[in-house]
Formats: sequence, C-alpha cells, structure tokens
Amino acid sequence: MNDDQDIAADDDKAALAQALERGRLLFAAPCDFVLGAVKPDDVPPPDLPEVAFAGRSNVGKSSLVNALTGRGGLARASVEPGRTRQINFFDLGGRLMLADLPGYGFARAAKTDIKRWTGLTKAYLRGRASLRRVCFLIDARVGVKGSDCDTMKMLDLAGQSYVLVLTKADALKAAPLAERLAETRAEAARHTAAHPTVFVTSSRAGQGIPDLRAHLAALADG
Repeated sequence: MNDDQDIAADDDKAALAQALERGRLLFAAPCDFVLGAVKPDDVPPPDLPEVAFAGRSNVGKSSLVNALTGRGGLARASVEPGRTRQINFFDLGGRLMLADLPGYGFARAAKTDIKRWTGLTKAYLRGRASLRRVCFLIDARVGVKGSDCDTMKMLDLAGQSYVLVLTKADALKAAPLAERLAETRAEAARHTAAHPTVFVTSSRAGQGIPDLRAHLAALADG
C-alpha cells in the first residue's frame, strides 16, 4: 500500500468513526412518546424527518427501537405476535421522529381489526411526506417471505426508500448468517426503492446497532 492509499484508508476510518459518533450522540438524546395513531388523521404534523420500522408480526420492531435508543421500555415489545396495533411515534431529541408500525401476518385479533391497522400502515407508507427511510425488518432465522416481497413491491411503486434490516442475528451461527445475508442482499437488488446496504442486527446482543444508528443519523442531519 502506498502513501496515498494509506491516507485514503485513514480518511475512511476517520469518516466512519465520525459517523458512528454522530449516531451515538443522536440516539443518546431524550426520546419521548408522542402519540399512538389508530387512523390516518391521528398522525402528528410532519415537522421532523421521520424513520419508520416495518415488518412482519414478531420480527422485532419494538425491540429494535428500544435497542437503538438504549431504553428498554420505550416501545412495548411482546412475545405475542400482533400486539402493536397502532403507529407509535417517538420524538428523538427534536431531530428525528421514529414510527413503530403494526406488524403484518399472524395476529390474535378480529379480521376487522387486522384490516384496519393494515390499511393504516399502507396509507402511512404511501403518503407520509416527512418519511425519509423505512427500516424494513426481516427475521434472520426465516429470511424474506412472500408477504415481505409484496410490501417491498408496494414501497417500490410508491417510491419510498427503505433499507433491509436482518433481526435476531444472534440466533444463527456464522455460516448460516452469511448465507442469509447474501440472500437478502440479492433480494434487495431486485427492488428499485431498496437501499443497497443490508444491516445485520441483534437487539439482545447489540450487534449492528451502532452502524444502523449512524445510517439513521445521516437522515436527521440531511
């Protein structure tokens, strides 16, 4: 490696360190529950850049919000699929709004209720002007399913930027996890609105959390 390459490598390391620190500082800021929206008219004014967390029931959306903010009880996580039945909004330091969306798929609820919150989620994802990125969560244990592809296609058609986030990565050994990551990257490449980066996370072990914080902090700064 020559001197120019050494300088470039040092610059890359410095830029990464700065990005990670910006992410750490942002998510160390106060994070307050704003409201839970049960219908489209309930959502707060689009005054801040916004990031939403979407995915199947029990994929770990609330747990990821808690891990990112370092607050275990901020978003209510449950072992029972389908417990989040509204869009929960959180103000992060007056700089970024976080939206924890209801999951789709299995839920112990009446079909009318499932239809209502599914419609709420779709209306939000298609029409929220302040939404900068959707963190689209995929359970690393099972990979991308047909229902995930359907939602990704909807986001493609809406032109809504999203990034795939593998959750529960600590449940897989290194080789199966690497295979799942390759599969997920290949799926992301098939979708026009998907960000090329795929994040590998574990809310329990903290894996990938600093990198995802840095990615989202760039949206708050932009």
